[in-house]
Amino acid sequence: MLSILREESGYSLIELIVVIVIVAILAAVGMKSMTAMNETVRVEETKAELEQLAHAVVGDPELMSGGGRTDFGYVGDVGSLPPNLDALVTNPGGLGTWDGPYIRDDFYTSAGGVSTEFKVDAWGTAYQYSGGASIISTGSGSTISRRLGNSVDDLLYNRVTITVTDLDNDPPGSIYRDSVRLVLAYPDGSGGTTNRAASPDANGLVVFDSIPIGQQILNTIYLPANDTLTRLVTVNPGDNSYIQTQLYADVW
Repeated sequence: MLSILREESGYSLIELIVVIVIVAILAAVGMKSMTAMNETVRVEETKAELEQLAHAVVGDPELMSGGGRTDFGYVGDVGSLPPNLDALVTNPGGLGTWDGPYIRDDFYTSAGGVSTEFKVDAWGTAYQYSGGASIISTGSGSTISRRLGNSVDDLLYNRVTITVTDLDNDPPGSIYRDSVRLVLAYPDGSGGTTNRAASPDANGLVVFDSIPIGQQILNTIYLPANDTLTRLVTVNPGDNSYIQTQLYADVW
């Protein structure tokens, strides 16, 4: 009977220690894997939010209508880059052309503007942005960057080239060039609108430079009849837009 009881006794101390060590090793490996997984999730979450911020600033290039891009965000409405990320949610200074908010912030109203979810990355570290062409996250200990464009110039200083003809596709020539006026309207970066006017050369050519991205308004005016043809001109980042506009009749 005694020998039977000895055979049914529990684990020895050494065996228990071995089991505890194995469990500890497995737990450590599991924690390490979980930590790495959490870091991966935070990186992807931050990248997704940086993408949303970029769309808020310069628009979503995938939003199109009639074959042309329709969304240009803050820059498309105001004509300048926002001075900070707050300007995406609240008008930074009574800008008349501001049409935000450009990004959703669930905590902005409840927190009174003190703690805002859209301004911090997945580690709770504030994004770095001060009006340039990049938004940067550093919460991971390394840099995660989202560029808004190749350069500030690509967003704010583009060229629009326009050729005007009559219904027969004839340019005005040197005689009739002063009978046409082209007026390009676009946001001036300070909450207003700039209207730049020019007459074409003999070949019907007009060039406007330093134009911000967005859907700008072009008016082609035939002065003798005071008739105006209005159309939208889509200016994409780093784009040299070429537009052909045609008058309503054979006037030359």
